[in-house]
Amino acid sequence: MTEQPESTPKPAPAPAPQQVALELPANLDATYANFAIITHSPSEIVIDYARVMPNTPKSKIVARIVVTPMNAKLLLRALGDNLSKYEAQYGEIIVPTGLADQLFKPPKPE
Repeated sequence: MTEQPESTPKPAPAPAPQQVALELPANLDATYANFAIITHSPSEIVIDYARVMPNTPKSKIVARIVVTPMNAKLLLRALGDNLSKYEAQYGEIIVPTGLADQLFKPPKPE
């Protein structure tokens, strides 16, 4: 009697991506933000956006976006891809030294 090798089960094929119809409401207002605070828990990433103006000691958060860690990573990838395309078309974006530390740091305790 000859032994036959055990067969390895084949992984199920990935489901085809679904098309999602998105509706952009005519009355949707865009919100400008130039400052973000990013925090996280084990299950979500929270991005608070604010508008910081010169000589204004206080700013208000204008939007809060909560995503899963996986969606945050996919967003990071999509932003990187879009920034690469932007720079290919318009030139390199020069970021002043230390600017990210100023704009994306956690708030100081009061």
